[in-house]
Amino acid sequence: MKTADRIHPVYAEMERTVFDRMSALAREHGAINLGQGFPDGTPPPALLEAASRALFERSNQYPPGAGLIELREAICGYYGRRQGLPVTVEQVTVTSGATEALAAAIFAFVQPGDEVILFQPAYDAYAPLVRRAGGVPVSIPLLPPEFRYPAEALEAAITPRTRVLMFNDPLNPAGTVASHEELAAIARACTAHDLIAISDEVWEDVRFDGVPHRSLMAFPGMADRTVKIGSAGKIFGLTGWKIGWMIAADVLGTAISRAHQFLTYATAVPLQWAVAEGLSLPDAVLAGQRAQWAESREQLKAGLAQAGFVVLPNAATWFLNVDLSASGIGLADRTFSERAVVEAGVATVPVSALYQGAQAPGHLVRFCFTKPAKVLDEAVQRLARFRHALAG
Repeated sequence: MKTADRIHPVYAEMERTVFDRMSALAREHGAINLGQGFPDGTPPPALLEAASRALFERSNQYPPGAGLIELREAICGYYGRRQGLPVTVEQVTVTSGATEALAAAIFAFVQPGDEVILFQPAYDAYAPLVRRAGGVPVSIPLLPPEFRYPAEALEAAITPRTRVLMFNDPLNPAGTVASHEELAAIARACTAHDLIAISDEVWEDVRFDGVPHRSLMAFPGMADRTVKIGSAGKIFGLTGWKIGWMIAADVLGTAISRAHQFLTYATAVPLQWAVAEGLSLPDAVLAGQRAQWAESREQLKAGLAQAGFVVLPNAATWFLNVDLSASGIGLADRTFSERAVVEAGVATVPVSALYQGAQAPGHLVRFCFTKPAKVLDEAVQRLARFRHALAG
């Protein structure tokens, strides 16, 4: 028996994820890691205290598979307060991070041969999960610098075999936010063609444009055909907690909950207690955290610009993107990232690694800005020297 022949082709042919690879290079070379997206600052102390109390005062055994009722109620209250969404506890399933929620939703709805619309660039888990379910990813490229959703291209991509549309807003890695008109057009396409929408909204509360988030679920005809995915890791900057959730009505909600029960069944219960408390904190706590992230965003943006890098517009997420071509740098993004981590000591992510099945621009590099001020200053200095060396 040839063991390699027994490996599923999705995994046999899969490359190491760009985030893991660049973080490994950062560790190997002692580089500043502006590649993988996570904050280095202190999270809200109230959440850490809540988690600590829960370990000693609450149960550490299996919670209900759908999640603690207290957390599900807190999620409902959070969305009612922040977005005006009428969510009920029966619609909420708590997951081990948003990636598990994505997997559960895809496995619940995608059958062999089904086509799934993916806008590119996209979180790199989307396409492999679709393929593992037997689906066929159909990619629609979003072009910089605006990364707008092309309604005509979407309509042209839909066929009688299209079953699911996957959507990410705010958009990682671009840091852009879909307009009301774009959201409405996507909703109309879903309702006209009877598509299920898997709406990855993990960055919904990491916005810097002063505009409240509007869920795709809130548009006409979408409440019964949308799976809304959220993440405590993004809301509170606690990526290692891996507490996510998915929200869907009626039969969709039942299906994703059934898929979840045979993926992880349940998620770390002390952290569920803590997130339940966190979602009930005054909005001022979140506002303070956003202000810190906004300050870091402006610092890195100004530093990169002063060093001669052209930074694309950003309205959300923890990321800024640099246009290498406009910055006078002739390297492809992958080459730049691989050289920068070794020669400059700064890890970044080439945006072309987040395009699959679509023509990828090869001149954009993503930087994570949720780092301490001294770290960002040092990173900019290193990148400025690196850019000067490339020019010389």
